[in-house]
Amino acid sequence: MHPDVQEILLTEEQIASRVAELGVQISQDYAGEEVILVSVLNGAMPFTCDLMRKLDGDIVLDSIVASSYGSGTVSSGEVKIKKDMKQDVAGRHVLLVDDVFDTGLTMSLLVNLIKERNAKSVKSCVFLNKPARRTVDYHPDYIGYDIPDAFVIGYGLDYNERYRNLPYVGVIRPEAVK
Repeated sequence: MHPDVQEILLTEEQIASRVAELGVQISQDYAGEEVILVSVLNGAMPFTCDLMRKLDGDIVLDSIVASSYGSGTVSSGEVKIKKDMKQDVAGRHVLLVDDVFDTGLTMSLLVNLIKERNAKSVKSCVFLNKPARRTVDYHPDYIGYDIPDAFVIGYGLDYNERYRNLPYVGVIRPEAVK
């Protein structure tokens, strides 16, 4: 365990198992349909990569960079799109993939943005859900795990761009937050 991790919430094995389950469910829901998988970078990259390898069917990969955190540990409440998608989503199925569903601001904004672009359907898949932090009335279609309101790192999740490479999800030690 990394010295800056207070406790491990999800092991590498738990993560792999749940990603496989989500892959089966999503594959069934989109059977026979092309899906544009849109990864919300950077945090969702490992989850998106693992998930897409578990999906059957015709998958098109794209990404978007949107953030409400900056360098802090609490959402700023303002969502910024820093890099837009390349794919034209009009008339196509879109599955947004994100790492953490916290306040819900980022995901609800992205869902509305893609709906405005006339996607055939828009669904969301989040690796971690923090129900205690919700500030908008939106619920993801697919959820990996519900977790408590703690600042977590690993499996793509970071603090100041560090710790993304940890193969598990852990709670960061308070003294590691500068």
